[in-house]
Amino acid sequence: MRDHFVWVTTRRIKPGTLEEFERAWRPEPYPEGLLQAYAYWSEDGLEITGVSFWDKRESCDSWRGSESETRRRAAMAPYVVQEREGFYVGRELGIPVR
Repeated sequence: MRDHFVWVTTRRIKPGTLEEFERAWRPEPYPEGLLQAYAYWSEDGLEITGVSFWDKRESCDSWRGSESETRRRAAMAPYVVQEREGFYVGRELGIPVR
């Protein structure tokens, strides 16, 4: 099985700011080495979890330290109440055929 490199960020945002947050959240330009990205919202729209898959850890680290990511975080900051993040290495779980 091959390893996956995953960056997960969960943010609580201010009430009523989901639309503005979504506009600020999108990276520009899209990062080199980013393979897939997903965003999940809580039903109340106050918590967003972003899950991104990378070709290797170094690509993610490079993006996280980039000027583009610094600008993106500054654009999101007015809407964010709390933020947690982590970088993980994992594998797909095989699910038996039923």
